[in-house]
Amino acid sequence: MRDAFEIRASDGLARVGRLTVPRAGVTVETPALMPVVNPNLQTISPRRLHEEFGAEILITNSYIIRTTDDLRERAERQGLHEMLDFPGAIVTDSGSFQLAEYGEIDTTTTEILEFQREIGSDIGTPVDIPTPPDVSREQAEEELAATEEALADAEAVDTGEMLVNAPVQGSTYTDLREQAGKHAASTELDVFPVGAVVPLLNSYRYDDMIDVTAAAKRGLGADCPVHLFGAGHPMMFALAAAVGCDLFDSAAYALYARDGRYLTVSGTEQLDELSYLPCPCPICTEHDPDSLRALDERERENALAEHNLHVTFAEIRRVRQAIREGSLMELVEQRARAHPASADGYKALLDHAEQLEANDRVSKGTFFYTSPESARRPEVLRHHERLARLETPERTLLTEFGEPADHDHDAVWRVEPPFGPFPPSLSETYPLHAETPERLEPPAYVAAADGVASLAEANPETTFTLGHDGWPEAALAALPADVVTEDLSELGED
Repeated sequence: MRDAFEIRASDGLARVGRLTVPRAGVTVETPALMPVVNPNLQTISPRRLHEEFGAEILITNSYIIRTTDDLRERAERQGLHEMLDFPGAIVTDSGSFQLAEYGEIDTTTTEILEFQREIGSDIGTPVDIPTPPDVSREQAEEELAATEEALADAEAVDTGEMLVNAPVQGSTYTDLREQAGKHAASTELDVFPVGAVVPLLNSYRYDDMIDVTAAAKRGLGADCPVHLFGAGHPMMFALAAAVGCDLFDSAAYALYARDGRYLTVSGTEQLDELSYLPCPCPICTEHDPDSLRALDERERENALAEHNLHVTFAEIRRVRQAIREGSLMELVEQRARAHPASADGYKALLDHAEQLEANDRVSKGTFFYTSPESARRPEVLRHHERLARLETPERTLLTEFGEPADHDHDAVWRVEPPFGPFPPSLSETYPLHAETPERLEPPAYVAAADGVASLAEANPETTFTLGHDGWPEAALAALPADVVTEDLSELGED
């Protein structure tokens, strides 16, 4: 077990945790946002990030500091915390981004980790190779091998109390990501960034991001805190948390402000195109779009950066609350409706429903069915799997309506889309007391039919009759051939 990370609450793969950072003497609550601080250009000071926005941890680039004479001299003389004036935990990147951008850098893992320790970093990073998406498998394997060598070099460095990142690479090859996760988890390193996903996020390939992260999670242990490198837009925090990410870093608050862009949880707006400011943060209550646009360039950039931070930290808090109350999937569904890429990401997440279900809580609040994708949630899968444990008498009626006054069945069970059948005694247990709309889509009925099939397969000696309320053909076709069906909606018309 890794002593630095403790899980306090979970919802599927998502968790609220505590990351103890001994060198900083702080414990960071996760999911956590790490604002990116450019050591050459600070839009919002680190002290303000801590005091006004609640940042417990930030990330900066030790390679830039090391290769910039005045920054290096200050860092070596003052130490990183005094230089940045930040009382929380400080993570330092190694220059791997510059390696990916320019092809080479003038440092090694050993050199950069020793420098990071010297200047007072709390979590250091080796020089891994961020392999971009869609490269050849040969390149992905070669660069993954180089990254694994970097992790071995990192283990050999005396880092004292400084925690060390173990990046998980592998490009878009999910088997390599899982392999990389297993290898990283086998080391003595501490935090596990899923690397090289920025190109996926920039091109809105949220589904591919989910697939590679889910693969990395399959390799990593539950005690491994996971950092999704470069994921800083609030619109995808809920989705990324749902696949098991604990740390996010964001330069978006500053970069977008520089371009006049205004962050929301559903996307990005151009300030020049806004007629209203749809946000209750201090910036948006003190200004309207015209007064923001009237500020001089520097003041406008700072104001937008502050707004962007308020929105971003508010979403992190919202995600934590949803995990604690067991409603994260409902939040993910809400966010999925805002953008097609988010919808694709949510659908990809549900492709990993078995992986989510294995870590999901047995009981939560109320299951809300809000979209066809709700029928694929882990709770539905779990119910279908547990139906195999239940025994039924020789003649069993499954019905959407109550028990009929006159019948010759040995038992009458409820059947409710998307879950399917269950005995009446379970009707008030989670998730079967779900809130569902009156107008359900065909996938909900198909899922219910899958539940009927699971129960029938487990009880081959039982004769099942399904009394349904006008189920669509796709659902009826999914039923076992020997299940007798009665369309109760037609009986009502008579």
